[in-house]
Amino acid sequence: MVTGGSRGLGQEMAEGLAEAGASLMLLARREQWLTPTVEAFRSHGVSCEGTVCDVSNPEDVQRAVDNTINAYGQIDILVNNAGITWGAPAENMPLDRWKSVIDVDLTGAFLFCQAAGREMLKRKSGSIVNVASIAGMIGGMEDGQHISGYVAAKGGLIALTRELAAKWAPHGIRVNAIAPGYFPSRMTEKMLEVARAQVERHAPMGRLGREGELKGICVLLASAAGGYMTGTTVVVDGGTTCV
Repeated sequence: MVTGGSRGLGQEMAEGLAEAGASLMLLARREQWLTPTVEAFRSHGVSCEGTVCDVSNPEDVQRAVDNTINAYGQIDILVNNAGITWGAPAENMPLDRWKSVIDVDLTGAFLFCQAAGREMLKRKSGSIVNVASIAGMIGGMEDGQHISGYVAAKGGLIALTRELAAKWAPHGIRVNAIAPGYFPSRMTEKMLEVARAQVERHAPMGRLGREGELKGICVLLASAAGGYMTGTTVVVDGGTTCV
């Protein structure tokens, strides 16, 4: 299961899992994005289903889990990738915008961990990959970057990853996180218009992340190749957080 799997980094990670042999259930808010992506995967021979889902809605989340069980009989992997942001200085952040970001980026991930986790606990097997961000680990000085709700949600997601990993490891479930740095995406587009040079200058590798550079780590954490990894957050940021 890949939330936010119809486009962008979510689609990329889903593609990596499919290349490694996974059958897919893609979740997205908008059918007009979801259906073409499901059809594209199927055209390449991938076993792929899709469910329209608002991750902040518990009923939608449970329906998505039920659809996955009905389609495939089990849930082996959950990738919590769905996310939104809202840009405003903290002193001016509208409370409803703060809540909407927390609801999707943190509560939505928890709801999916909870619902899919119940199924994994029955089988005493499963891997959860939460897509966090380096924004949840460090403060930001980039021009035009005022995302306190997003930062709080991603920091919370990293903490939630550790807690669930500790609680569920005895039951055969691994929970890890990926913290990407700056990748070109719909979410980062406007900020990078202002601060791309600043971001690249701060990264020791001197560039943004490229297409395909999250596939491998997602497959590692989701598969038996990462079988002794749990509770960790793997940073993929060109070295940004090491300086």
